[in-house]
Amino acid sequence: MRQVALHTLAFAAAVQAHGYLVSPLSRTGLNAQKGNDSCPECTILEPVTSWPDLDSAQVGRSGPCGYNARVSTDYNQPGSVWGKDTVATYTAGEIVTVQWCLDHNGDHGGMFTYRICQDQALVDKFLDPAYLPTDAEKQAAEDCFEAGTLPCTDVSGQQCEYSPDCTEGQACWRNDWFTCKGFQDTKCQGVDNAALNSCYTSIAGGYTVTKKIKIPNYSSDHTLLQFKWNSFQTPQVYLSCADIAISGSGTNPVSSVVSASASTTLKTVASTSTSVAGSCATPPSKVSVTFTEKVTTQVGQTIKIAGSISELGNWDTSVAPALDASKYTAANPVWTTTISLPAGSSFEYKFIKVESGGQISWESGDNRKYTVGTGCESAASVGTEWK
Repeated sequence: MRQVALHTLAFAAAVQAHGYLVSPLSRTGLNAQKGNDSCPECTILEPVTSWPDLDSAQVGRSGPCGYNARVSTDYNQPGSVWGKDTVATYTAGEIVTVQWCLDHNGDHGGMFTYRICQDQALVDKFLDPAYLPTDAEKQAAEDCFEAGTLPCTDVSGQQCEYSPDCTEGQACWRNDWFTCKGFQDTKCQGVDNAALNSCYTSIAGGYTVTKKIKIPNYSSDHTLLQFKWNSFQTPQVYLSCADIAISGSGTNPVSSVVSASASTTLKTVASTSTSVAGSCATPPSKVSVTFTEKVTTQVGQTIKIAGSISELGNWDTSVAPALDASKYTAANPVWTTTISLPAGSSFEYKFIKVESGGQISWESGDNRKYTVGTGCESAASVGTEWK
């Protein structure tokens, strides 16, 4: 395996690449997408005690959003291409699919979680481009995120297991966090069993790791969703944050997904949006668009969406968003993803099928076309079938 040179750390010679939050797209992912972070999966807090007490490690300079020593970048302060705008808007009480990307050479097992700090005054310190939070403020924010853990058990029907590498009585014996499959088994890769390169990492290719969380009863025009992964094998914790907004008052949103008719030809169905009756003073600048693709797949295959805008990878299949198969059944083989897109934007796109070995198949026919609405709707859905 290729070594990763973290030149500012004496112990770095033994470090390999790992993982980062990709849906919603993290600050780390945004910076990598612009070509400024050559190793987004290398944002690591180490050496720390990451196991079995998942909350014991002090974050220090790494902070709740991570410091990448490889590129000397502190993601706790907005930069030129991240942190100034939100990448997704959710509704309080909404069930959201979240996803991180695991490097093929860095599957160390362990447990991971998602969190939201509800102390807006504290979070605001991490939203100011002119201010770098102190180590004390970073730790205070980490403590706030810990208190705002979004439990696996909050999502009805989601399987919430205990780690195979933990035993009852240890601090890691908890199922509010999500667990990998056990270090000596399929580890974190086994959560999705996704194809290699179903998401982007710079070292050895990545695998998606997908779960669902429930957005808390909290509203904010701009806050942070934190991802944290504690390694079982190595004394390392991986941290990243996505800039999001939360609207509403805690009631579950009503979502409408239009299904394509059963056919062997590709059909793009008119989008259906969710909205609140009446007019709005300020239409949203971003719309959360849920794409649902009906396609039969085999174990190890992944469906991705590639398109002509940056949110869809600018046709680069290595960074195109992967869809989630959590609702897939033999009778209804659907893959879905929700992507925050600029209101009024028009683009072309296609779905692709990625094999376990990385081979890619594009669906046939002309490119699909879509224009995001500019009204009061903050969400829309599009249902299609593979051709």
